[in-house]
Amino acid sequence: MAHEGVKHDYHLVNPSPWPLVGSAAAVVLALGLVIGLKGLFGIPKGQWLVLGLGAAGILFTFFGWWADVIREANHGDHTPVVSIGLRYGMILFIVSEVMFFVAWFWVFFEMTLFHGVRAHSSVEDVRTAWANWPPKGIETVPAFELPLINTLTLLLSGTTVTWAHHALQTGDRKGAKIGLALTIALGVMFTLIQAYEYNHILSEKLFYGPEAVNAGLYGSSFFMATGFHGFHVIIGTIFLTVCLIRLMNGAFTPKQHFGFEAAAWYWHFVDVVWLFLFSFIYVIFGSGWGH
Repeated sequence: MAHEGVKHDYHLVNPSPWPLVGSAAAVVLALGLVIGLKGLFGIPKGQWLVLGLGAAGILFTFFGWWADVIREANHGDHTPVVSIGLRYGMILFIVSEVMFFVAWFWVFFEMTLFHGVRAHSSVEDVRTAWANWPPKGIETVPAFELPLINTLTLLLSGTTVTWAHHALQTGDRKGAKIGLALTIALGVMFTLIQAYEYNHILSEKLFYGPEAVNAGLYGSSFFMATGFHGFHVIIGTIFLTVCLIRLMNGAFTPKQHFGFEAAAWYWHFVDVVWLFLFSFIYVIFGSGWGH
């Protein structure tokens, strides 16, 4: 919270417990993961209570810290100068997320484009694993079925969130609520379709055919790239839901609505990443490339 009575453009915060609480919760979360997977401090593996406590602490930190930021905005502490800083922060956060996905695209392109080089290795297992991409025996996911539906779903959600943003800028709060609600519904629809697709992949064992020597490599790259994107969709849906609740409670004005604007930026980022995933993982390199 800003100091009482301070009259300037910059945002000075009072001492906050949230950095310390969040750091402690992150340590508990990490220890809980180790305990669950390997066991620690005499606690046998498979015990997930500590992990749950860490996750609860992280969620509590999120709620408390963001609630403080919202109160600061409502008190008028987010001056134009402060708003510029918030925008820079959100831009840098999205850039960091872009680089996260660049890593997964990098490894996928490495395996897709240069598998032939590894196929000349002197190690027989390496030659066998990299001889084809996708590996023999793997049935890839048809691009123009569920993935295409999800692509259209996200593209439509990009238009509805833009509609909501424009409506809010022009003072049309009803239109903003409708557009935001539609975006949230489309985000939930995307998640449900992807969950159904994953269930189909696992039940049919598409990545685990009898000749799929390197199935684990393909499956790992596929699930890490598309799965983390799906996680980002869930986060974006929650972000937009919070914005809708705030909007219905009278928050945001045509001139001051950075919380909603940040959510819209994040959602457009999610849309663009999916277009790359759909184009390269499902369409261009997902149908027998390298066989």
